[in-house]
Amino acid sequence: MMLSNQGSGTRRGRDLRRRESVIGVALFLAFALLDPLPSQAKDAYQFDDSHFHLTNYVQEGITPQAFLQIMGTRVGRSTLFGIPLQQQWSYRVSGDDKPTYYLDTDSPLYYYSFTDAYIAAVYKALPKKDQARFDPMITGFNPADMYAADHIKRVLTTFPGVFTGIGEFSIHKEFVSSKVAGEVASLTDPALDRILDTAAEIGLVVILHNDVDRPFAGKGTKPVFLQQTEDLFRRHPDTTIIWAHTGLGRIVQPIQDHVGMLASIIDDPAFKHVYFDISWDEVAKYIVSSPEATQRTADLLNEHPDRFLFGSDTVAPKSADKYYAVYEMYQPLWSKLTPEASQKVRKGNYEKLFDAARVRVRAWEKSHVR
Repeated sequence: MMLSNQGSGTRRGRDLRRRESVIGVALFLAFALLDPLPSQAKDAYQFDDSHFHLTNYVQEGITPQAFLQIMGTRVGRSTLFGIPLQQQWSYRVSGDDKPTYYLDTDSPLYYYSFTDAYIAAVYKALPKKDQARFDPMITGFNPADMYAADHIKRVLTTFPGVFTGIGEFSIHKEFVSSKVAGEVASLTDPALDRILDTAAEIGLVVILHNDVDRPFAGKGTKPVFLQQTEDLFRRHPDTTIIWAHTGLGRIVQPIQDHVGMLASIIDDPAFKHVYFDISWDEVAKYIVSSPEATQRTADLLNEHPDRFLFGSDTVAPKSADKYYAVYEMYQPLWSKLTPEASQKVRKGNYEKLFDAARVRVRAWEKSHVR
């Protein structure tokens, strides 16, 4: 009889724990899918921002509250991340002239992992309705370190309910890569493979900066990093990857038939998990440089509206004018897009990718956070 009672109690306990688990998952999913804006405002806002830096290369910036004031009702949702690299201030090199940008000094850059804790802290200080408008991203890891994947998991279990993805982080980036203290990141590094495998396991969106070519490359030459980039994408078919700036940089210009390169990636079924953001004024200047360039880009986006996202790539903007400048630069492009393509590039694709990531990441956290 005693054994029977114990068995009954055990079953009741299991049933109770099962119900609690179901309720917990439901609460996680309810928060993950919380609408950040009323339906009327949601229809009215202009874009979601897939690429936004709250802080700069010396970890200074604006608060999320100040950014929300800038967003107003023009922006529905935005990613939220700092910059994973800290510019060293070496008195020996620049004296009292403290650098705030990586081109301000010859001193090295180093990885600054505290950025993730800072982003989590300022996000968690927001009301729930404001949190719903942001998708924080983990950036404070060294992609040349095999322990980087462990850092990502540690951040998620320390700050559950916060992060949606990883990035923007850089592999090959003009002038930046050579300034980073320690080993140079590489597209063939097993440490990077481990990071992308971890992102697939958890469901994290990945924003990857990798220049398609070296600075000042010869005209018409084969882009040096294209094959390695494609090989990386092929090795990780289950990872949602956004290739930032379509592979362009401040000095790295569009390769010959850049649009054709993007189209060939899109047309290859092996790359169906790869997306592109058109963030940054340095990218916009090429796209709107001539009516012909704008039309070629518009044709590509109209043909493949599901694969592109708009992002500002502004860094700690001090005013609304500075923040919206990139979006306004793209007016010639917006005017040439079909209504469907315009809606998807500006809003729909962001919501599809980041909504799915919220659900998957919250579920992973639920099963891993004690």
